[in-house]
Amino acid sequence: MSFEGFPVAALDFYDDLEVDNTKSFWEAHKGVYATSVKAPFTALAAALEPEFGSMKIFRPYRDVRFAKDKTPYKTHQGGFVGVGPATGWYVELSPRGLRTGAGFYEASGTRLAAFREAVAHETYGPELEGLLATVVADGFEVGGERLKTSPRGFDADHPRIALLRHRSLTVGRSHGFGPEIHTPAALDLVRDDWRTLRPLVEWAQRHCQD
Repeated sequence: MSFEGFPVAALDFYDDLEVDNTKSFWEAHKGVYATSVKAPFTALAAALEPEFGSMKIFRPYRDVRFAKDKTPYKTHQGGFVGVGPATGWYVELSPRGLRTGAGFYEASGTRLAAFREAVAHETYGPELEGLLATVVADGFEVGGERLKTSPRGFDADHPRIALLRHRSLTVGRSHGFGPEIHTPAALDLVRDDWRTLRPLVEWAQRHCQD
């Protein structure tokens, strides 16, 4: 099956699911999810795999065991191609349209220490700053979990203190729900963004691992 874009029905499905996030709605519309969301996502993953690797298409069910919000279903569909622990490329479809991203989505212990060591390094840290400046100029936004204060062992006046406060570092942008996402051109949007973000992913792959 070739990727032909995401049908309008996929966005309508998530619009309605945000209003009625119940098992009864899901059971009545799971065929729409299968044909309008999961099938094109699977085709997109297959088209991207030769260049980027195998994509994990996330399950639609929320883990509500420890959550205050007990709604059972995710109101978006995400896919992730990993190159390391919690590191790689991301694509998402939601009522707000198509979104792409990359980076490392979680780091703790030795991986977080390795990231901070690289940021503080006089070569690797400026390299990361340059990569981020390039993609921000191209329309991407920098995100990720951040500490409100300086991490232990680093002065508040460190030249890269803003980066050192990150516990995760992601970059992404939204393509909205323009007409191109309903066509094969959506593949080009994702592929071009992931190519643009490849240097950032490779930096994280080198410096944010155990």
